[in-house]
Amino acid sequence: MLMPDKLPIGIENFKKIRTNGFYYVDKTELIKELLINWGEVNLFTRPRRFGKSLNMSMLKYFFEYGCDRRLFEGLAISREESLCGEYMGKYPVISISLKGAGGESFAAAKAMMRTVIAEEAMRFLFLKESDNLEENERRQYRALIHVDDTGCFDIPDSLLENSLKSLSGFLEKHYGQKVILLIDEYDVPLDKAYQAGYYDQMVGLLRGMLGGVLKTNNSLQLAVLTGCLRISKESIFTGLNNLKVYSIADVRFDEYFGFTNAEVRDMLEYYGLSEHFGTVKEWYDGYLFGKIEVYCPWDVINFVDLLRADPEAWPQAYWVNSSGNSILHKFFQKSGGLTAKREIEQLIAGETVTKEIHMELTYQELDKSLANLWSVLFMTGYLTQTEQRDNGIFLLRIPNLEIRNIFTKQIYRWFEESAAKDGERLNAFCNALKSGDAAQVENRFNDYLGRTISIRDNFVKKRLKENFYHGILLGLISFKENWDVASNKESGEGYSDILIEIAEEETGIIIEVKYPDNKDIEAGSAAALAQIETLHYDEPLRMNGIKNILKYGIACYGKHCKVAGQCIKTL
Repeated sequence: MLMPDKLPIGIENFKKIRTNGFYYVDKTELIKELLINWGEVNLFTRPRRFGKSLNMSMLKYFFEYGCDRRLFEGLAISREESLCGEYMGKYPVISISLKGAGGESFAAAKAMMRTVIAEEAMRFLFLKESDNLEENERRQYRALIHVDDTGCFDIPDSLLENSLKSLSGFLEKHYGQKVILLIDEYDVPLDKAYQAGYYDQMVGLLRGMLGGVLKTNNSLQLAVLTGCLRISKESIFTGLNNLKVYSIADVRFDEYFGFTNAEVRDMLEYYGLSEHFGTVKEWYDGYLFGKIEVYCPWDVINFVDLLRADPEAWPQAYWVNSSGNSILHKFFQKSGGLTAKREIEQLIAGETVTKEIHMELTYQELDKSLANLWSVLFMTGYLTQTEQRDNGIFLLRIPNLEIRNIFTKQIYRWFEESAAKDGERLNAFCNALKSGDAAQVENRFNDYLGRTISIRDNFVKKRLKENFYHGILLGLISFKENWDVASNKESGEGYSDILIEIAEEETGIIIEVKYPDNKDIEAGSAAALAQIETLHYDEPLRMNGIKNILKYGIACYGKHCKVAGQCIKTL
């Protein structure tokens, strides 16, 4: 194997990582644990970007006939000589990913699924001439991989539902050995189907396909499935009594998805970046799978790669930006009640909330109630556990600073949507700002703060608390489309929080936001106003010929604010 240098960003192929000089965090002990805890059908549910696909690729290269044993040299599993001797390279393996098996219609999704399975069947073209198959079996196999009108290999609709079971039967007959079946991201087609409106049809297809290959398949040695959610048995796993589920709450296999503290320390040390451990931990650690605390691998790998290029780089939100956050938006839309708002405030403050978690849901149930959405946020990685009690009761918290930031952004979005419904109130607030009425600005902003979610003082740094109120103000001011608004703009001898120009009225507004640790918002507002003056934040407005300049120092703490104002007319 090449000495690792590169970081495997977006690479989920185990062989490619091991043979092309990519850094690999050794998760091969998962193989040992899987063989010790042997279950015929095993389902691992973890949030996205926690290494599910790479682990599935690792399993494929370990079990499959013709295994290149050099891929595992120096890794933990290579020390288990008896297990390697008995299982390594001894099985035919069917390996598919349903990650891309979606579409705007059932027909499109089904076509994608046919292509995925046909491409896997193509790996076994030798079956069409295999002497171990009878002539009618060879004909059946050829039917699975016929060429369509576009010249691509495809599976006819009539054979799709039984395709995996048929393929496993052909492979057992050829090799004289039962089959290992790997299905990655099994639940993605259901997610896509629910979003596009053909959920029932997709449930029917998957129920038939998975039921056939997993439940009544004498050619099956071992099956491993991965996904984000455990879909209800009544949905697609009806009658599947041999299913072993390893969720994020299960202590088994807890450290094989995600990076541990030791693994992150080793990676940072390898690249000479050990001094960044505290920042990496604050931003990307905090998930508790079973009883092991883990980091999100996607975040760690991307940030370490960035640090190699720029050791002074700031952490980025990699995980939350790798796909949509629609489920979190739905959660906030249903969180209008006082209790839910207070619970969100507790989470933002770094505290826990106690919730009953439902591990088995259908996609039709996910966003039907706030109670179900709490469960989904836990299972998909927006929340993690600190403690598990009887009867499915969990203590939940936000895992790290990255996820806290996405919660904060969703608060802004929810707040702006709520505030926009009352244009008259918004207009009155903006007019108070424009007219220099500091008392009215204070009254109206206090009213808004009382109706939104606040930031308390025991979780984040002072600057991040100020940023929260800064963001709320920007959301209110954005109501005025003809106002030119700049945030954190270089002004005078520093950077003003908010700088507004109303060109047609020759008016400018400067706002500086403070969060006083001592809760003295009156002194805080005076200090904010003094900072505007001392650092000459009004200089860009004066240079642009603005005649009326309004300065506001706004100090916030919890749901309360104090506003100090000053109006200046320039010549």
